Amino acid sequence: MTSDLPLQILGGISAREFLRDYWQKKPLLIRQAIPGYESPISPDELAGLSLEEEVESRLVIEHGERPWELRRGPFAEDTYQDLPEKEWTLLVQSVDQFVPEVAELLEHFRFLPSWRIDDIMVSFAAPGGGVGPHYDNYDVFLLQAHGQRRWKIGQMCDTDSPLLPHADLRILAEFHGTDEWVLEPGDMLYLPPRLAHFGIAEDDCMTYSVGFRAPSAAEVLTHFTDFLAQFIPDEERYNDADITPVSDPHQIQQDSLDRLKALLAEHMSDERLLLTWFGQFMTEPRYPELVAGTEVDEDEFVGALEDGAVLIRNPSARMAWSEMDIGLMLFASGQSRLLPSSLRELLKLVCASDALHIDNLGQWLADEDGRKLLWELIKQGSLEFADE
Repeated sequence: MTSDLPLQILGGISAREFLRDYWQKKPLLIRQAIPGYESPISPDELAGLSLEEEVESRLVIEHGERPWELRRGPFAEDTYQDLPEKEWTLLVQSVDQFVPEVAELLEHFRFLPSWRIDDIMVSFAAPGGGVGPHYDNYDVFLLQAHGQRRWKIGQMCDTDSPLLPHADLRILAEFHGTDEWVLEPGDMLYLPPRLAHFGIAEDDCMTYSVGFRAPSAAEVLTHFTDFLAQFIPDEERYNDADITPVSDPHQIQQDSLDRLKALLAEHMSDERLLLTWFGQFMTEPRYPELVAGTEVDEDEFVGALEDGAVLIRNPSARMAWSEMDIGLMLFASGQSRLLPSSLRELLKLVCASDALHIDNLGQWLADEDGRKLLWELIKQGSLEFADE
């Protein structure tokens, strides 16, 4: 994809312009981002997904005495028979992992790193339905897929923004609207992090929310230091060799703080470990239990491909790759592998291809390192045979 070409999904501006002027800065309304878009799943099929144990779903119901009641799935079949005719919303996470036609929508966003994309949440709302004014700490594209939804946007928020008292939902106590639009099927609204927004269904409507992963500084520090600690021996400690006599034994001197900073910097600046942790963290599956490996003999797996079998990425798996001074790193569903530079094209193929088969894998099956990598990814569960 050429970054300077105009893109329909961005309303005719280029990816470069969008990232420079809008991404993480300000909202963008895009009329007919996908002209005449029709949802590949119906409201009934979305409700059917919410009955499944492995699918994360929520119902938000508005009513007088306790507005915005939250119920968590999986739901029973009779749940929807007892709902009112208006003012409720069903939200289903990661529909792209369960419906391939929904996952195809992500092809429009290849101008962004794939490892930043979290999932596609699909919501159905009865007339008047919404989840209240709120803000997210990540970017989101809101594609209207069915019916009409009125979107209102407001002020920028942070942790000091007052919230209504609610045990389950983060609903803003104050909403200062600045703009509003009614979105038709095919229209899309991009929202940067922390911008207050409020969607209200004009009629029965479905909205696709493409959300992005954005670890907080607290998550980065907590998870990376936990990861780092695995590689630091216990005898490596604060050291004050060559200390000079102190005038006040109760005072912590600046030189002590400098030694502590040096100890932290020595380990925190290890780029190999930082990259390894970051790749593993950003490719952790949302639902690890759905990435289950298959025990298969190496000769059996090669023979299956030679007989026409097709490998696909497990819909719940995440993959990315990078390069460091000692070779290539493949990150697959929270695990990492150091690989020789000769496998660069195979890594690109594994991460990008919808299907792997004898025609595009032929040369790699004859390569010991390449063959072993594919075999390990099948055993781990990030790759699977298409008929499974």
